[in-house]
Amino acid sequence: MIDVLIPTRGRPVELATTLAGLAAQTGVAYRVTISDQSDGDPSWETPSAWTVIRWLRRRGVSVDLHRHLPPRGMAEQRAFLLSCATSPAVLYLDDDVWLEPGVLARLHRALGELGCGVVGAAMQALGHAEDRRPHEVTSFAAWDGPVSPEALVKDGPGWDRWRLHNAANGLHLAESLDLDGPGRPTPSPESYVAYKVAWLAGCVLFDRAALVEAGGFEFWRDLPPDAHGEDVHSQQQVMARRGAAGILPSGAYHQESPTALPDRGVSAVDALPT
Repeated sequence: MIDVLIPTRGRPVELATTLAGLAAQTGVAYRVTISDQSDGDPSWETPSAWTVIRWLRRRGVSVDLHRHLPPRGMAEQRAFLLSCATSPAVLYLDDDVWLEPGVLARLHRALGELGCGVVGAAMQALGHAEDRRPHEVTSFAAWDGPVSPEALVKDGPGWDRWRLHNAANGLHLAESLDLDGPGRPTPSPESYVAYKVAWLAGCVLFDRAALVEAGGFEFWRDLPPDAHGEDVHSQQQVMARRGAAGILPSGAYHQESPTALPDRGVSAVDALPT
């Protein structure tokens, strides 16, 4: 079982699209928790979103809806969602990420086989499918053997791996490894390549016990509400203890909507101790 945790705010179209991608996932049991912090109606208050929610519930998938107000920052929002979870694995899925069929099963399989604390499918921007950036993927390194813990230091060795997830770099890497490509069938959830990361965004699966052991998102009290990078900090805390990996093909696609967090203050990476 996976707890799929979706934070949302003012994104009705994007949330409906995200839920539609989630509804197409098979091969692993999951339940959904949505935490909304919209200024007006919650993001699920559209006919499109309710159609998918009702379909999921009809098929036996639990969907819990929460109005979690007032907003106290993304770290607190993620902490609240984690407090709702009980499954061995938790997936933080952004409200503007569409998953192709097979992604959830592939992530779950990888988490079990790799034995690490976190795996992720970095979201790809199809609007950049023709925007090839070979200079940004020179740090790519597949895990050869077991995934081991890594303690990264900002701007130190391994930090530049964050560029692997710019634009559609992951899509191009998967094509170069013959894992995906235009005109090919949807990739099998049973096949993947694990690689070294600095962090991932949009679609990240944690071993829940490992995340809790590393402190979860309880550091939210030490951050201002407009802080960002809370996901980077939490992933790197888990990575230092249990290891982390990205997987290709990703199959997670960014809807490329404007950010819901235009005003960003301090980075959690800079504000919090490692």
